[in-house]
Amino acid sequence: MSRADDGTRALHEALPPPLRDVVDEFARHLSQVRDRSPHTVRAYVADLVSLLDHTVRMGGRVPADVDLTVLRSWLAKQRTMGAARSSLARRAASARTFSAWAHRSGLLPTDVAATLASPRARRELPTVLRVDQAAALLDAARHTRSGREPAGTSHAAPDASGPGRDLSVPAPDASAPERSRPTARAPEPVETAAGAAGRRPDEDDEAVLLRDRALLELLYATGVRISEACGLDTGDVDHGRRLIRVLGKGNRERSVPYGLPAQRAVDEWLRRGRPVLARPGCGDALLLGARGGRLHPTTARRIVSGHADAAGLPHTSPHDLRHSAATHLLEGGADLRAVQEILGHSSLASTQIYTHVSVERLRAAYRQAHPRA
Repeated sequence: MSRADDGTRALHEALPPPLRDVVDEFARHLSQVRDRSPHTVRAYVADLVSLLDHTVRMGGRVPADVDLTVLRSWLAKQRTMGAARSSLARRAASARTFSAWAHRSGLLPTDVAATLASPRARRELPTVLRVDQAAALLDAARHTRSGREPAGTSHAAPDASGPGRDLSVPAPDASAPERSRPTARAPEPVETAAGAAGRRPDEDDEAVLLRDRALLELLYATGVRISEACGLDTGDVDHGRRLIRVLGKGNRERSVPYGLPAQRAVDEWLRRGRPVLARPGCGDALLLGARGGRLHPTTARRIVSGHADAAGLPHTSPHDLRHSAATHLLEGGADLRAVQEILGHSSLASTQIYTHVSVERLRAAYRQAHPRA
């Protein structure tokens, strides 16, 4: 559990019982009725706990004490503490979601947050790799014999402006909640040290490297989210048509094509790598960790970052590869709605940002190359 989760839990425990019960009921509503992802539930619950803690500090003891004055005071406090506009917008959205639910449930006499104004979040253009940078990353995975999950990575905030990054496109706001989705798959066994017993180190090293190649090729070829990639089962791969079946946000299923390099990497991993790492109980997971369990998204992020470092690239995340795949598709002439379907966006507006990315990259190239720019 992170420090932020610990802090939220401590604030939750300190709330008066009526408010503490409301938090628990709201969390159940989000996860069981609204079918929100675990990450979204955590974010909304953390916002609500912060709001109710502020309510208590203003003298409130029951849900009905949350009114528009309290809401505005809470957001104003967040702003004075330096919260980004995107964070304030999300917290206002959390408050509106809670207020509407609490009113329907009879906990609030009116939907007090219905008229709550919130700052409009700036739409930052995502950072993408250039085509040659993406090629260098994939080439590094083919030649780097680093064996285990690449070292030299950490959870510290990366410097998105390092050498080699496409500086014409700024990095996304780190305060925005990471995209996630619930999974309907059975829980995988926790990896243990015993899972690696009985295998030669060189076999493990080769298997892990084959896994890394398959992961990187799939991420760039399909643009899937890291949670979606780690949630794939072997049966989700249609080798004949070169498609993967992806379970995305809201348990929406889609089919995403991939190319010949990804096919070769996946075939090699399934033929020579996965049998080495697999252990009893690993199930049908397509991508496995070094100890035999389903590959965890946190480990997958370290893998991508580690190979990017080996290739001499700045910090690169799986989501950077998703951004890159979408941008390169559009630059290559793909239809916007086709890219929307590939990425699993529910709204075309989410996909349209990549047209702006392409324009900004074109402008940057023009400014650099044209003598009268």
